[in-house]
Amino acid sequence: MTAEISFDDFAKISLCAGTIIRAEINDGARKPAFKLWVDLGEELGIKQSSAQLAALYTAEELVGRHVVCVTNFPPMRIAGFKSEILVTGFYDSGGAVVLAVPDPAHAEKIANGARLA
Repeated sequence: MTAEISFDDFAKISLCAGTIIRAEINDGARKPAFKLWVDLGEELGIKQSSAQLAALYTAEELVGRHVVCVTNFPPMRIAGFKSEILVTGFYDSGGAVVLAVPDPAHAEKIANGARLA
């Protein structure tokens, strides 16, 4: 269990919708991962992320997917790749990461860069 936080703590996290526009294998990563480029709209632009999604997805399947990203972590280098955002997901029963995504039936109505309400 994690520690309780206040709403003010939660409000500090910037969770935004985006669309993956490019994906390629991150060959330098210790665990299988992709280099992703995510369109986060006019204000935030295109940001990069290294994401351990290779167990369930191919690069081709990822392009065009709507995702939810943490956009206010400091950038970090992962296997020599600048990761500027965290693409969110859930671990399945086997330990693979499943993308956390906006409701597919309405995802087209959400603008890239929209904040989680």
